[in-house]
Amino acid sequence: DHIFEKVNPEMEKLGYECKCLGGGKIDHNSKDKKIRVFGLSTGYGKADHSVTVEILKKVYTDYEITWSDDKK
Repeated sequence: DHIFEKVNPEMEKLGYECKCLGGGKIDHNSKDKKIRVFGLSTGYGKADHSVTVEILKKVYTDYEITWSDDKK
């Protein structure tokens, strides 16, 4: 919620229309090169974590990236 509310006005200034489709958390362990996507937003529900993982894989090509429906 905090990130979307901060970013959305700036995106609208650039002519984009934004909609938050859900949320969650990302645990980034740079030492072990692992990223875990999990959880949900209390305001927006759970994002499709599989989509988030596919986006992250494009940037973090040498990381192990996983997701789950776990809340913690």
